[in-house]
Amino acid sequence: MRIFIEAIDIVVWDAIENGPYIPMKKDDDAKNIITSALSIDEFFRISQCLSAKEMWDTLQVTHEGTSDVKRSRKHTLIREYELFRMQNGESISDFQKRFTHLINHLVDLGRKFEKEELNLKVLQCLDRSWQANSGKNR
Repeated sequence: MRIFIEAIDIVVWDAIENGPYIPMKKDDDAKNIITSALSIDEFFRISQCLSAKEMWDTLQVTHEGTSDVKRSRKHTLIREYELFRMQNGESISDFQKRFTHLINHLVDLGRKFEKEELNLKVLQCLDRSWQANSGKNR
């Protein structure tokens, strides 16, 4: 949603992130953009908020959790990353989707990766049958 709002007007995103300022028109624009992107249930969750910042903060805590929840989730995902392996009979495509999904969640929580680290991790995670087959193709 942040990228969507910034694309419409970066000043609107600033009003959401930092709160309303003079002129208040941008806060009203931001509130309209946020509400237009929500389901009816989400709308009711933020309908009593007075500013775009309050709306955003409410949605952020609802969907991302508090900092303690984020920290716990990050630790859980890091452990999942450490133990990540290709499942028996899993296709390369499905393996890649699971891996990318995990990495995207970790990046969203602030974990940074070098390309080399990710490439090495993928190679280490492949099951033996795939590794043996790849050797025959050389």
